[in-house]
Amino acid sequence: MLSSWTERGSVKFRDPLDSQRSQAQNERGRGRFMSRRASSYLALIAGFCLAAAAAVSSQGPAPISLPAPAMEGGKPLLQVLRERKSSREFASEALPDRVLSNLLWAAWGVNRPDGRRTAPSASNRQEIEIFVVRADGAYLWDAKANTLQLVAPGDLRATTGTQPFPATAPVNLVYVADMTKAGRPATDPQQMLNIGADAGFISENVYLFCASEGLATVVRASVPKDALAKALKLRENQIIVLTQTVGYPKP
Repeated sequence: MLSSWTERGSVKFRDPLDSQRSQAQNERGRGRFMSRRASSYLALIAGFCLAAAAAVSSQGPAPISLPAPAMEGGKPLLQVLRERKSSREFASEALPDRVLSNLLWAAWGVNRPDGRRTAPSASNRQEIEIFVVRADGAYLWDAKANTLQLVAPGDLRATTGTQPFPATAPVNLVYVADMTKAGRPATDPQQMLNIGADAGFISENVYLFCASEGLATVVRASVPKDALAKALKLRENQIIVLTQTVGYPKP
């Protein structure tokens, strides 16, 4: 093999061709390094994208934003008291989101800047949650955001009662007490009276709203609670108190 060095007198000179070969090798090495680094970056970005997609998927679908509720209008109070009644026959027509928003706000909406509601609750615990069961699924209503979060897809209306009409009525409201907010255990008799009264206040608000807007409604205690709790994926510290069916009157 020829040496890459030549001597001229006492001075050694590097072969120019060898310098070119070394430079080319260095450039190829840098190219391979940059390629590996770029691949690492791409793999890292792909990992982040997959993790973000998995996080979104685990959170479920985005909440449904309801229209802002109407807080004025309606019939005079004494008139709706006179017209308030229970009905067990409902048209199958769905309630528009605008009507549903007004209904939920009247039932248990936020009506003051401090977060208090249209119905009272013992010590302002606000332990009652409203689940909305429609033909397209069961939802948890967020009163502050006025949104519906899907908790169970599919038509669960028949699970909300023991009578036939809940299965075809457009909306069934399920009043659930979150005992972690209630302040006392469910074994406390006074606590059970409190959550029953709090759900009753909300139910009456629904009655008055329905009388004002020409809707039909009936509150129900005859509920297959174990089956419904399982369908709604309730925790052990969540108790179904009452259900209430709402819809347009059957012609």
